[in-house]
Amino acid sequence: MAIALTNDDGIDAPGLLALRQAVKCVSDDPIWVIAPNRHLSGCGHQVTTQAAITVERRTQREIAVAGTPADCSRLAVRHLCPQARWLLSGINFGGNLGVDEYISGTVAAVREATILGVRAIALSQYRDRRLPEISWELSRRYAVAVLRDLMARPLAEGCFWNVNFPHLPLVTDVASSPIPEIVFCSASRRPLPTRFETSGDRFVYQGDYSGRDRTAGDDVDICFSGKIAVTQRQL
Repeated sequence: MAIALTNDDGIDAPGLLALRQAVKCVSDDPIWVIAPNRHLSGCGHQVTTQAAITVERRTQREIAVAGTPADCSRLAVRHLCPQARWLLSGINFGGNLGVDEYISGTVAAVREATILGVRAIALSQYRDRRLPEISWELSRRYAVAVLRDLMARPLAEGCFWNVNFPHLPLVTDVASSPIPEIVFCSASRRPLPTRFETSGDRFVYQGDYSGRDRTAGDDVDICFSGKIAVTQRQL
């Protein structure tokens, strides 16, 4: 038995390290890290089929992949870590709420694992640019609480969990700060802001993520309200 970790921010991302530390607190299973060798946020469910995928074995159970998050899931589940009972993706630097799942590499990794029959959880840390930088230690503590809950729950075939942590103001004593309420909710169907600045034939995306529309009780509303939003998604 083992637990495989991946992400779309790259194998050296601090969120992946925080997730690895969290998993050590909730499971004694061997941990495999099989993640992209570079930043690939927003790549969606892209897979590599027209070229070879090379890997770099940094340690026995830490492998950098020259491919996408979905590629990493395929390699992990079918070749590199076929004994994995869970595949976890994250902790992403930025939210993956509602319709974000269609462009998110973080979510694509767990969707691919689900397709291949492995239970999976995507974890993301929403960031509000109006607040100070996020604390990965807080994110780690949130992940421990959520993983203890979700990994003990039954999960129907063809389903996976998508988790989003709120961005709260920094506290002086991180170790004793309370864990936000975990709320199981529906995923928002409202579109992302799609404003562009134009200059001649150039269009530059200027979406205001923190200003996106929200409906009372959906995952965007829950996360923006300072709680941990958990949605169960189905293929």
